Amino acid sequence: PYLHPLVIEIVRRHLALAGRLPQAVDVACGTGQSTTALLPLAERGGVDPSAAMLAVAPRPPGVRYAVGTAEAIPIASGAADLLSVALAFHWFDRARFLAEARRTLHPGGWLVIYNNGFGGTMRENDAFAAWNRDVYLPRFATPPRQSAPLTDEEATAAGFRIALREQYRNDVTCSTGEFAT
Repeated sequence: PYLHPLVIEIVRRHLALAGRLPQAVDVACGTGQSTTALLPLAERGGVDPSAAMLAVAPRPPGVRYAVGTAEAIPIASGAADLLSVALAFHWFDRARFLAEARRTLHPGGWLVIYNNGFGGTMRENDAFAAWNRDVYLPRFATPPRQSAPLTDEEATAAGFRIALREQYRNDVTCSTGEFAT
């Protein structure tokens, strides 16, 4: 589900932004959903290692894309006011990415990492949680990745301070057919 506006509002509220930031980079932007969604906050650039994903990304005014990885972001040192990572941090080499984030952000810049996940429950179907746990997940296992959130120790070692950790609820209503697709 399209969750980005929910997160944008949390970021705007926390940063107390009155206007737009001059330069932001959306790392591992994929098809650009998270990049374009953050346009109310800043002029945006999206970076992704997949040229094929970037080829289908929308290109509204103020959005530019570049092929690159989280560990080698193709922008000048200190150029970014904000770096965002939506739904991808768990795939990165954390130490290398955090060093690259420190390089690309100007002093006082912001790193925003956010995620969203399916809790494995349905309000109207109590049996779904057991089916999800016992049938679906064993058959379609999650690929190996670093699922633990960024720790205070990791952030501090990389020169960052965690200013906010906020959990949000993103309830999605859908039919069985919509859920299956």
